Amino acid sequence: MDISELVKLLGIIVVIVGFTLKLDSILTILIAAVTTAVIAGMDPIVFLQTLGKSFVSTRTMLICVVVFVLTGTLERNGLRNAARELMRRVKGASGGIIMAAYGVFRVIFAAFNVGFGGVAGFIKPVVMPMAEAADDPDGTLMTSKHRDDLKGMASGMENVAWFFGQVLFVGSSGMLLVQSTLKELGYTVELAHLAAIEIPVALIAVAFTSAYYIFLDRRCQKRDLEAAAEKAGNTAVTSALVADNAADNAHATVEGGEA
Repeated sequence: MDISELVKLLGIIVVIVGFTLKLDSILTILIAAVTTAVIAGMDPIVFLQTLGKSFVSTRTMLICVVVFVLTGTLERNGLRNAARELMRRVKGASGGIIMAAYGVFRVIFAAFNVGFGGVAGFIKPVVMPMAEAADDPDGTLMTSKHRDDLKGMASGMENVAWFFGQVLFVGSSGMLLVQSTLKELGYTVELAHLAAIEIPVALIAVAFTSAYYIFLDRRCQKRDLEAAAEKAGNTAVTSALVADNAADNAHATVEGGEA
């Protein structure tokens, strides 16, 4: 194999070294691209045209970056705090009920192929703060285990509601896949008929998941109360021991003085 051809792969070495040293990812990739272009003898104008063409052809992949920037900006300007304050005013709410309500709205909007931004765009900045504030308005009782369970429930409800809700939209890729698969098997069905069949399936899935999450959240709240009671008991015992030790020391001091 020609050595000159292998030298053109030097850009891969640059990427490996940059990532290993934990350098800036974009800068590392850009240096690797320039290195490869220089070694290959590519004209600067051609290099810039190739870079621009590649960016334009894959620009839709950057939509998620816009969502991240928007979500971060809203969080920095008080979106999470606003969600918490809203739930503190609602009586009788709980994290499980929040998840159930989100599942209902999510499956309805999914039926019209309308997304909320997913876990990064809606679950993390809106649903999670509301669920946490509903279960623990003062922010003092919730354990890390309960918070992790809420994160799992929120992500699970997002997956269930979107998975079963998107096939209710007759133009979705999932519905078209089902129709084409059945056609290959010899069954000709209309998209509207498939959507009608999927309606009870989606409703049962969301209802079952909601009931399970409400039950699971109540169990988590019970564990939080038990942990708080145990902590309070330990604190009381510790305070009593400290008081006893202080009394014993005072008594010993008095006896020593009398002697």
